[in-house]
Amino acid sequence: MACAQTGSGKPAAFILPILNALLSDPRDFKVSRPQVVVISPTRELAIQIFNEFRKFSYGSYLKSIVIYGGTATRYQSSLVLDGCHILVATPGRLLDFIKRSYVTFEEIRFVVLDEADRMLDLGFMPAVNEIMNHSTMVKMHQRQTLMFSATFPSDIQVAAGDFLKDYVFIAIGVIGGACTDVEQLIYNVKKYDKREKLIQILDESDPSGTIVFVETKRDADFLASFLSETKHPTTSIHGDREQKQREEALADFKSSRMKILIATSVAARGLDIKNVNHVINYNLPKNIDDYVHRIGRTGRVGNRGKTPPVFYDPEEDVALSPQF
Repeated sequence: MACAQTGSGKPAAFILPILNALLSDPRDFKVSRPQVVVISPTRELAIQIFNEFRKFSYGSYLKSIVIYGGTATRYQSSLVLDGCHILVATPGRLLDFIKRSYVTFEEIRFVVLDEADRMLDLGFMPAVNEIMNHSTMVKMHQRQTLMFSATFPSDIQVAAGDFLKDYVFIAIGVIGGACTDVEQLIYNVKKYDKREKLIQILDESDPSGTIVFVETKRDADFLASFLSETKHPTTSIHGDREQKQREEALADFKSSRMKILIATSVAARGLDIKNVNHVINYNLPKNIDDYVHRIGRTGRVGNRGKTPPVFYDPEEDVALSPQF
């Protein structure tokens, strides 16, 4: 169980040792059942981790695939049935493929829960329980189970213990602490003054590479349309957009075709987007852990993060104010 601040390179801390172990002790050259399963809470994060596995194993015999919801199952099922060494998945699609008998775990050597605190909360816990206790899953003492996150509340640490045997807890820095490479700036702004303040901030400097976090999907689409009308090229990403639309939105933002990305919590965890210059919390989240993940989209890998403005409304942000 490992905890370190956002942007510190946690995926590398499991990707590289796992690849080294597989290459040092090869057990299946012909490719059949997965030896590694990595479970991630969002499609975007699963794709990102898959790309890192593929990059660092390039030129070897190891085969990695990724499966996630929001797309047709036919293509992904054919990939799984062709076999792989490393399977990266979101919990819903993985559970679906398990029930269809497309995926079994008899050869598993490593199980990784990325963003483990999110994976073990009430939303994902039933799926994770079913996966970890599946009849084909190798016994706990015959596999290595790894959990990584920037935040690890004490109740989640207790829940995680059900899936770990003789585990070691490693923490670098303050558990759940904000990235020390990011300065923070708070504006006291009333609800109906937020749009005007946002335009003012965007007009004061180059808005390229700005992520604006909101709480609702409706706000994400509304704010993206509003900013586009003010000549600020803007796109949005949230759970109700189709997978193709989400991928296009991220691609447009990464390539700077769109200077501003409006996002809900979908993009708050794990996503490593280069050249994020500003993070603006238009609405505050309901808990401090989500806030830590949001501001962690900048100030990554030791780079200093630009000051992320926070729009704080004492009347609306009651849930977070005692922790802030």
